[in-house]
Amino acid sequence: MNGGAGAAASGAGMGVSSDDDDGGGGVCGFWRRVSGPEEQRLLELLSYGLVALGAVSALLLRFIPMPYGRYSSRRFGWLLPARPAWALQELPSLLVPLGLAACGGAATAAWPNRLLLGCFVLHYAHRALIFPLLIRAGKPTPFFTFVLAFLFCVYNGYLQGRSLSNYAEYPSGWLKDPCFITGFIGWLVGMAINIHSDHILRNLRKPGETGYKIPRGGMFEYVSGANFFGEILEWFGFALACCTIESLAFALCTLFILGSRAKQHHQWYLEKFEDYPKCRKIVIPFVY
Repeated sequence: MNGGAGAAASGAGMGVSSDDDDGGGGVCGFWRRVSGPEEQRLLELLSYGLVALGAVSALLLRFIPMPYGRYSSRRFGWLLPARPAWALQELPSLLVPLGLAACGGAATAAWPNRLLLGCFVLHYAHRALIFPLLIRAGKPTPFFTFVLAFLFCVYNGYLQGRSLSNYAEYPSGWLKDPCFITGFIGWLVGMAINIHSDHILRNLRKPGETGYKIPRGGMFEYVSGANFFGEILEWFGFALACCTIESLAFALCTLFILGSRAKQHHQWYLEKFEDYPKCRKIVIPFVY
């Protein structure tokens, strides 16, 4: 049930038999050869690295706004059109897990792994393929920001995809376990809040209008970063349903980064709008 412990021995065994079948060639042959305790340890170390990355990013964001959207600047490289930049930077988190699953890792056949991997892939199918089409004349994305986001999606796509396709191991009744059910509901509700909040932000301005407005409705009545709150809830629900170190690391990294960005947004709203609701929290309703 732990992504850091699990099916290493069986994964390595399956890798040997599969390599015998295909001669060990090709991309899938490579992944079968590297499967085992050493890669499992690598995933664990990368998980710690992901948490550290989130913590360092949160610290830096206290002094430097994330350079995109309302904070976009040419200081961070030439500017790319918002729609293609967003689609391309998110695409690795969709394609990498799908590719790893297609290679038939040791855990791919198990239904819990399929469903959990499906949750991750569904989120990024929306973010990479649907969300960019809904962007309304978004501000250009600096090249530096695009590269960082792209590399993060490659990193995390490998981390979550490899864990769930090859190492995470669950008992036969996991889909009925309270941890899975509670986590899955959290993931689903969080994704719904995230999508609904993005819809509110997109429709703040009527056609032909410019400038910024105070978001209202939905979770924006409670927090300034409603879209961020939805994504944080989504990935903590995912982590609870997965019970892997890799998914927990992703949830913590999300909390660090989006929590910091929400604080920036909150302060920006307070400075820009004298009538901004003072009762709104930053990102966690009634708490922070």
